[in-house]
Amino acid sequence: MPAHLPQTPGLDTDRMHVLHVVGARPNFMKVAPVYRALATREVSQTLVHTGQHYDANMSEVFFQQLGIPQPDENLAVGSGTHAQQTAAIMAHFEPVVVQSHPDTVLVYGDVNSTVAAALVCAKLGVSVAHVEAGLRSFDRTMPEEVNRLVTDQLSDLLFTPSEDANQNLLQEGIASEKIDLVGNVMIDTLVRLLPEAIQARPFDLPQPYGLLTLHRPSNVDDPATLQPVLSTLLEFTREIDILFPVHPRTRQRLQQCGFNQAGSKLRLLDPLPYLEFLGLQHSALFVVTDSGGIQEETTFLGVPCLTVRENTERPVTVSCGTNIVVGRDMNRLAAEIRRILAGQPKPGKKPDLWDGMAGERIADSLLMRYRPALAVSAS
Repeated sequence: MPAHLPQTPGLDTDRMHVLHVVGARPNFMKVAPVYRALATREVSQTLVHTGQHYDANMSEVFFQQLGIPQPDENLAVGSGTHAQQTAAIMAHFEPVVVQSHPDTVLVYGDVNSTVAAALVCAKLGVSVAHVEAGLRSFDRTMPEEVNRLVTDQLSDLLFTPSEDANQNLLQEGIASEKIDLVGNVMIDTLVRLLPEAIQARPFDLPQPYGLLTLHRPSNVDDPATLQPVLSTLLEFTREIDILFPVHPRTRQRLQQCGFNQAGSKLRLLDPLPYLEFLGLQHSALFVVTDSGGIQEETTFLGVPCLTVRENTERPVTVSCGTNIVVGRDMNRLAAEIRRILAGQPKPGKKPDLWDGMAGERIADSLLMRYRPALAVSAS
């Protein structure tokens, strides 16, 4: 693991120093390709894990599978309300930044760790770059949407995954020179690890099968919303197995509402590490989800995706990819599954720059901005 080298007086400061902030599982897939790309350019790096994701065992598995080094700092903030968690991250993160003196802090995605770190950096006058900037659901009832809006306004450099994200930022008054369209870093990780993921699949998978994930509070907290989704899918288990890795929050809600899938081919599974879940996605006939990242992964894999949300911050997965936003219209969900079972799925293609090289483009952009002499010599 590259050593963390604080830029204290007397240290050679020609070497660029980047501090990464991660806090929840989606961040891990995004930081991995950027960290790898910067490591080949001999950039000093510090990795800070806020501990927002409280399942230590699952976090450990993700670090191992993705080839991410153990964090230099683990803030161990744990769970709490949005305000409590954001405040705890800010209080614990500030002294780390003050001590480290990074050239820039990279924040990822839209979790509370992202906006908390951006706020700390803005107050300290430290440069912050946002990876996966510009995504918008245009639904401010989603905590993630608030995090995106605030983080993008505070960031000095905004790395976007698709052209629609660029347009969102420009419409919000962000200067074009701050925006850099680099592609999707999640796809970098997928491309690199897909062969391993295919090998990691269980040998006894039913064929064919569908895949289900549900975790958003708007879907799982209210039985009036959760039960119609499950009832609709149970109808199709007469024809096809549906695998359901159950998020801890969702499992708790299932127990509270007395859900019973006994006798059906809806298979409740424990949460899966990245490789195993990616392998399941690759071979699924379709995926039903409320996850943003899965919308992207299924688009790259060419697997039909039915999103149980009223909106998506990743519209390129709909306009270009295999995703269909069915909302809470269970008749629509059922109709789309019937089309897939009839061999008539929605066609899709890979968006531009979803080629496995986004991390390399980010590394080049950072060097050109903060160490242009080194960027020129490296080229």
